Amino acid sequence: MRRRQFIKALSASLVTIHTPLLAATPLAVKSASNDKPAKLVWVIMRGALDSLHTVVPTFEPDMARLRPNLYPAIKDDLLAIDNGFGFHPAMTHMHSLYKKKQLLVINAVSSGFGERSHFDGQDFLESGLARIDADSGWLGRAAASRVNKAIAVSNSVPISLRGYDKVTTWYPSRFHSADSAIFDALQDLYQSDSLLSKRLAQGLALRQLTSEGSNGYNRGRFVDLAKSCGKILANDQGTDCAMLEVGGWDTHNYEIRRQHKHLVDLNEGLQALQESLGEYWDNTVVIMATEFGRTVKENGTLGTDHGTASCMFMAGGAVAGGQVLGEWPGLSQKQRFEGRDLAPTSNTFSWIASILSQHWRLDNQQIAEVFPQASPYRGNLIA
Repeated sequence: MRRRQFIKALSASLVTIHTPLLAATPLAVKSASNDKPAKLVWVIMRGALDSLHTVVPTFEPDMARLRPNLYPAIKDDLLAIDNGFGFHPAMTHMHSLYKKKQLLVINAVSSGFGERSHFDGQDFLESGLARIDADSGWLGRAAASRVNKAIAVSNSVPISLRGYDKVTTWYPSRFHSADSAIFDALQDLYQSDSLLSKRLAQGLALRQLTSEGSNGYNRGRFVDLAKSCGKILANDQGTDCAMLEVGGWDTHNYEIRRQHKHLVDLNEGLQALQESLGEYWDNTVVIMATEFGRTVKENGTLGTDHGTASCMFMAGGAVAGGQVLGEWPGLSQKQRFEGRDLAPTSNTFSWIASILSQHWRLDNQQIAEVFPQASPYRGNLIA
């Protein structure tokens, strides 16, 4: 079967695909244990995460042969989880969350995108439709049914949140500092324009919430962006939804060093987000996914090439964590997709739909508006 046909079949059969770990459990909608709003943070990992160098299947007998450099570099330091998998050694805080049952791992997932283009794959993942619509994102459609305001930690509104009119963007200034007189002058200048005046007020409020400019300027590191994101969600009333981006996962070469660095960033960023959310962490779900995976075999430049399936994570105090979900397809030649890739066994959008159903309590009609081609998987993902 050709790649496009396989992915199309996977996408079209979302209603009937259920993982063995979840299929026997009835779908349930959980409500928050207190009166705090249900927060949701969407983290897109741009560049195609190599799941086999992140959540490592130590039980696979051919790992050392398929990855003669990548696997030995980490195998003795892996952080054990369940079912014979191990986290990359850099994922110390994520491992701690897993042990506390606040992080879920979902293996062998795919959005259903049928090509190997990063840009189109990311647009497809953000749009959440059968065909890419750059003016409508799945998170924006979901937020329209559930929240008052959303924040994108970005210079512009990403596709994920487009189509929703209550989105604010924030990104740290590249300037070291700005004199308060400048803002006073801008307020005077904008006083006759209600929209510009409102936008300036919003920007100043976010600047104050994130403490931007108080201790030097924020250079845009993921850990700093995640920390600021948490502060906004914890302190800006009515903002219960956010999007973050973390790139650098396109590891065609020198993957040992490069992926270690980016996993450190992801791990520290998630910890910073948790700490800045404070008590709101208990009612938060963080969804982390990538556009597609990478090849099973390493290449000749100590890296991996564009593949198909990868893994995704769900973290937060609201998550029923401490589980490895998703049917494992195996790594033998005949088990790989097109003989080269980790084969997808479930769909990214259906997992997200399950979270929207259980955490944000979206009904079937609302889920269908968010993901017309997907339906929630059964099983409790929310604690």
